[in-house]
Amino acid sequence: MTFPLRRSRLAAAAFLALTGLAAQAQTEPPAPAAPTSPAPIIEPAAPAVTPAAVSGDTDKSEAQPSAMTAELFYEVLMGELTARSGDAGSGYGLVLDAARRSRDSKLFQRAVEIALQSRSGDAALAAARAWKESVPDSREARRFELQILIALNRIGETVEPLRAEVAATPQVERPFLMAVIARNYARATDKKLAASVVEQALADDLKSPATGGAAWGTVGRLRLAAGDTAGALDAAIKGQELDPSSDGPAMLALELMDPSQPLAEPIVKRYLAGPKVQPEMRMAYARVLVEGRRYSEASAELASLTVARPELPEPWLLLGSLQAQARQDAAAEASLRRYMSLASSQRDPDAQERGLTQAYLLMAQLSERRKDFAGADAWLARIDNTDDLVVAQVRRAALLARQGKLPQARELIRSLPERTADEKKQKFLAEVQLLRDAKQYQAAFDMLAQASVAAPTDTDLIYDQAMVAEKLNRLDEMERLLRRLIELKPDNQNAYNALGYSFADRKVRLEEARTLIQKAVQLAPDDPFIADSLGWVEYRLGNTGEAMRILEDAYRRRPDPEIGAHLGEVLWATGQRDRAMTIWKEASLADADNETLQETLKRLRVKL
Repeated sequence: MTFPLRRSRLAAAAFLALTGLAAQAQTEPPAPAAPTSPAPIIEPAAPAVTPAAVSGDTDKSEAQPSAMTAELFYEVLMGELTARSGDAGSGYGLVLDAARRSRDSKLFQRAVEIALQSRSGDAALAAARAWKESVPDSREARRFELQILIALNRIGETVEPLRAEVAATPQVERPFLMAVIARNYARATDKKLAASVVEQALADDLKSPATGGAAWGTVGRLRLAAGDTAGALDAAIKGQELDPSSDGPAMLALELMDPSQPLAEPIVKRYLAGPKVQPEMRMAYARVLVEGRRYSEASAELASLTVARPELPEPWLLLGSLQAQARQDAAAEASLRRYMSLASSQRDPDAQERGLTQAYLLMAQLSERRKDFAGADAWLARIDNTDDLVVAQVRRAALLARQGKLPQARELIRSLPERTADEKKQKFLAEVQLLRDAKQYQAAFDMLAQASVAAPTDTDLIYDQAMVAEKLNRLDEMERLLRRLIELKPDNQNAYNALGYSFADRKVRLEEARTLIQKAVQLAPDDPFIADSLGWVEYRLGNTGEAMRILEDAYRRRPDPEIGAHLGEVLWATGQRDRAMTIWKEASLADADNETLQETLKRLRVKL
């Protein structure tokens, strides 16, 4: 067939346009702008890699010479020009027709892209399915179909294409595939159906020791997203039985770890006892332990990790933080200095900056404990990122107050910027805390009372005012404020605990005190300070054995001077005076100025 010169030039232009499209297809993954655009089920390993390149697979049609004729080139060009002029439907039709006639995968992909850019998910699906029909062995066609079905929330239709995609993926790439499946199917509206569909598609992998761990981990995550916690735990157990070295079941179990799920943690521990433990998993387990206030166990995990992988910076920082909290100051300083020497190896600059800020704050705290105020100020002066400057300045103000420079400290707090209402409130509370630490209780109470007039339902202000009222021995006022707080916020465990402890400490209304504290325990079962209150009220009620059990456990979880003061008194009362002295000495080393400890020793006439 011959064409007039003009048509020949248009055909040549079309050839150039198609060449450009082909080059673009090789260098950019599909990135449609419409909300209905699918996220790839096989995501590219890097921005410049197509889905086919992830697996090394290419369509056979792409390896063959183009079947394009000049007439087809012209049709494609017209389709492109029509689509770009605003008539996406007609342009899509021309390009799709050319794709069908040429069986060219890049043209099918272009038809899909035009449909997605015009926000027509159904048209994109039709093009993907036409592509799969014309080129049956094309993995890209199947992937696009799968992506679009997920984006359209037609989850029930994805079983077969997903099963085929999994079967076509080499085993070495299956763990990556499983992670992407979990992420993409979690977006489905019907999450229970999504979990069921993926389980059907992965039926063979769920039976294989080579892939079962990752596959069950994926199914478990989708069950968890659907609210099926028991099903998720069952998946983690089955996955680990098939492949104990797989991190998928262990990662799932980490998410499930909770006092109500006692079978989850053994899965994590079995994985960590294995020979191929990822350091990120041990770090994640330590963080979960910290969240559960299991500080000694978290420290043990981190100590193990720093021995096995001493070049990793993050474990040193978290370990140093826990050691500082446990008043192991020398060990904390060593860990923090090790972190600071390794911080530059962190790949994420933001994480490095946040980590160094935390390390500087902790080092300042350690210096302050030694009454090295100049050293503490020097550490705080190292903090120069905008987000943490306010925190650093508040700490500097506290240093000034501890040196008897309360007016200067208050002025420093007041000079801080207050760009938002939250910043204004934080400044106010920081100034109140300065007054409390300086035992200027009446001034603190007056500030809080004045602020509460303007914000009568602010529960933070009410709680702080109640605590200051107690220091002023205005106990009726304290009780009124705490009951008001409970009325406004019935799930505030601190209000129940504070009121119950106040009764227990004064030996009044002890049964009501126990009821209040038990409510606080129900709301925060892992809080060692609330457990301390419960142990103390049991002691006041004469239940010495139960008090001893509760306080021993609380002190084991958090060796705080106040908990130590109470435990020591119960030990003293039961004749275990040597052990009581040991506990009190430990508490005194941690904080010799602790009010509860000093009052206890004075009342019992004990000298350490």
